[in-house]
Amino acid sequence: MRTVRAMHGHDWQQRATARLLDSAAVKRRTAELCAGQIAEAAAAIGDSLLAGGKLLLCGNGGSAADCQHIAAEFIGRLTPGRDRRAWPAISLTANTSNLTAVGNDYGFEEIFSRQVEALGNKGDVLLVISTSGRSANLLKAVEAGIEKEMLTIGLLGQGGGWLGELVNLAIIVPSDDVQRTQESHITIGHVICELVEEILPVKKGEHADVVVG
Repeated sequence: MRTVRAMHGHDWQQRATARLLDSAAVKRRTAELCAGQIAEAAAAIGDSLLAGGKLLLCGNGGSAADCQHIAAEFIGRLTPGRDRRAWPAISLTANTSNLTAVGNDYGFEEIFSRQVEALGNKGDVLLVISTSGRSANLLKAVEAGIEKEMLTIGLLGQGGGWLGELVNLAIIVPSDDVQRTQESHITIGHVICELVEEILPVKKGEHADVVVG
């Protein structure tokens, strides 16, 4: 019996190379088009944290996993060896009891907006992650964030969709390819966290006296 490797041979390596180069090309275009918005998002999050605010994150599917990943970087640390305070960041995708209770009682469109209503405060930041920019539950979350006077940031793709028009700050990866967009999203999340770590080089137990903006 012929194996997959025998049937395709060197074609596997060529395919892998092509996918990696595609991903790199999207990231390069993102650097050219979105660096200003990424820096603005990092500064805004830094401002909120300095003022005692917090970061809330939500998204669906792979973007939900990205929310948990980014929240973990803020609470823990991104850069090895950096001694800093933990920063308040909550992924609204992580509590299955919240998600299923609200989804069952109010509908899937409300699973994030109810949490924003409960946890969000004026001056906090809401970061929504979506490759399409058209998810109804994220639109509801942003509407709830606006009502709470939060800063809303969209990490988006495919031209930004409806979310691109609704959020205060849209970071739109220049791609219609879901995989490549998601790969750029987590890179942007790392860059934002890294910039905030550089903006707020505060050790545990110290008081921040850095002015951002």
